Amino acid sequence: MRMLLAVVGLLLLARGRDCAASDLDGAEATWHAETRAGFLYTRDRERCTPGFWSARGDAWPVMVPRGASVWKVFGSPALERYEPDLTMLEAMESDDDAAGGSAFSELVKQSSAALLNSYARDGFPYTPWEVKTLLLLALVSEQAAQSQAQTFADSNRLCG
Repeated sequence: MRMLLAVVGLLLLARGRDCAASDLDGAEATWHAETRAGFLYTRDRERCTPGFWSARGDAWPVMVPRGASVWKVFGSPALERYEPDLTMLEAMESDDDAAGGSAFSELVKQSSAALLNSYARDGFPYTPWEVKTLLLLALVSEQAAQSQAQTFADSNRLCG
């Protein structure tokens, strides 16, 4: 019975709720939501990154289809830097930045994740309109693209 109560307490913690064993059986042990058992650990921190979005098709907001062209989502000025057939999914899956790719590839990658976060995550610091506008404004130079990509990357990492 005590083992069952401990499992129930750990499940409550996994849902982010404090639980006292005395609430369950009169014992004095208390668990807090800050401490989680390793086998129940979930990767909350990565749930806003391009890697998360490219791997989780079921989680995408319906406003931005995975197969939508980048230029159709962000606007026709995006055609100045990106191929017309580049999709949102391809933009986030690209690993050009690891191989020394341009700041523009990192910009579209982080902007795409930021756009999805702006639709799907309450409290994300940007609205969809702001993400789209900031990407278009950053297309003027490599330096602007690099700076905006880093800003979006930070927001995406801190979102979870």
